[in-house]
Amino acid sequence: MSYSGSGNTGGAHGAGGASSAGGASSAGGASSAGGASSAGGAWRNDGGVPPHAFDPDLEPELFRGVLTRRVFAFLIDLVVLSVPVILGYIFIAVFGLITLGLGWVLFWLAWPASVIWAIVYYGASLGGPHSATVGMRMMDLELRTFYGAPGYFVLGAMHAVLFWVSVSFLSPLVVLVGLFNGRRRLLHDIVLGTVVINNSVRSPVGQPARTF
Repeated sequence: MSYSGSGNTGGAHGAGGASSAGGASSAGGASSAGGASSAGGAWRNDGGVPPHAFDPDLEPELFRGVLTRRVFAFLIDLVVLSVPVILGYIFIAVFGLITLGLGWVLFWLAWPASVIWAIVYYGASLGGPHSATVGMRMMDLELRTFYGAPGYFVLGAMHAVLFWVSVSFLSPLVVLVGLFNGRRRLLHDIVLGTVVINNSVRSPVGQPARTF
């Protein structure tokens, strides 16, 4: 399903096409074509920022249950992140015993490696073809930019970093921000211009027809 930002823009071009057809018949039509051009210019005068792709008033189902699903998705992702970290710590502990304690020096690298692993995980997952982490996919959630485009690696990595920063400095209560806006966006979503939507209501759309 393509994001509606393109559809809005396409509508403007369609209007421009109609004005151009009128312009072929008279000079007055030419001025109306100029009007269509100025309408496009008005859109560019807003700084070239595309409109929001997802309207909670027109498509409330996209945001229904999103906050609850995000909590469970976060817990699932926490397990996914923790398993390699725990295995790494066990390996270092055993390696330290084998090397008479020398291998325990690697514990100094365990924490930075865990942070890098988390950033890479979120960046690769949210920047992947599904625009979702493992937990988000299990909960039928999808990350999109506010104008409907899929995520990318840097955006996914920053999404994770800003989430942990906001929770660390403003306490976990910061997630209550999602209760006070129609798109159920958290603070880091607002800062980065992202939105998480309920993908289960969009999955049937655009599926190829079965031939058997």
